[in-house]
Amino acid sequence: MTVRERTEEIERQTLAPFATLSENSRGRVRPEKPDELRPVFQRDRDRVIHCKAFRLLKQKTQVFLSPDGDLYRTRLTHTLEVSQIARTISRALRLNEDLTEAIALAHDLGHTPFGHAGERALNRLAPGGFTHYGQSLRVVDLLEKNGAGLNLTWEVRNGIITHTKGTWAATPEGRVVRYADQIAYVNHDIEDAIRAGVLNESMLPRDAVDVLGHSKSARITTMIRSMVEHSKDGTITAGSEENEAFLLLKDFMYQTVYVDKIAKAEEQKVEKLVTELYERLVAHPELLPNFYMQLAYCEGPDRAVTDYISGMSDEFAIRTFETLFVPQKWHVL
Repeated sequence: MTVRERTEEIERQTLAPFATLSENSRGRVRPEKPDELRPVFQRDRDRVIHCKAFRLLKQKTQVFLSPDGDLYRTRLTHTLEVSQIARTISRALRLNEDLTEAIALAHDLGHTPFGHAGERALNRLAPGGFTHYGQSLRVVDLLEKNGAGLNLTWEVRNGIITHTKGTWAATPEGRVVRYADQIAYVNHDIEDAIRAGVLNESMLPRDAVDVLGHSKSARITTMIRSMVEHSKDGTITAGSEENEAFLLLKDFMYQTVYVDKIAKAEEQKVEKLVTELYERLVAHPELLPNFYMQLAYCEGPDRAVTDYISGMSDEFAIRTFETLFVPQKWHVL
């Protein structure tokens, strides 16, 4: 018996009847020989951690664009917090932690630079629109490894595409990640907003914090405990009281912080930057790196430029804009 087979045996003996067993995966688009050490979802988790798109998340905006301070969240720290919350819930419910973690770590791989401001700009520009969750799936299916993709399992890919809105994931692990994503961003965005002076604790809706708690840790713990207590037989949910309080808190954030003139002061510049980059590169695809020039040839310049811009970090997008549109200093030899 290999190490992988022993791990799969442990899964059969310890996971809940409704958990997703690694050995029951629907498989990959391109079949692969089983690994002797790792079950399929563990392999997926490892592939995500080691891919380029994952490393780029450290330089992509969460909420505050290019914040002056080291403690604000980036897209990478958000991803890690989602993973922690999701794994805690999955372990308590005896779900497959490897699958949960793989989905959580991959869910935002396709996110644009400059957070949702960048996403809105590309959605307006790209034919057919743009969503970060759709792009995340394209990253793992095609863009990583110079066009080979990561060849992830069906269950991880399904969790990625369903993590934000619309149809829920087919697995309880994927549904856990969708809840964990919201729990993470609402609570860490509150903390960042308070640090930025956009918000103070007393402004939070009293009816919400009285139920959930008066600190980030307390609110996250309350939601996790509620989900563990109320999720049954693969149905993932929170208690009605906690869920109503959380939705109230989430609505408050969308009505205040996410539209705050201080937090969003730079977003008009993002719109202009992304638009100028997009239009110049679509008109001149020869300016693209070779991999994206090949994509432009195969799928058209709009698709290739969308892929290129969405994969940029904030700083790289700014540097590229400066290279294309800002006069450079003349260096005398």
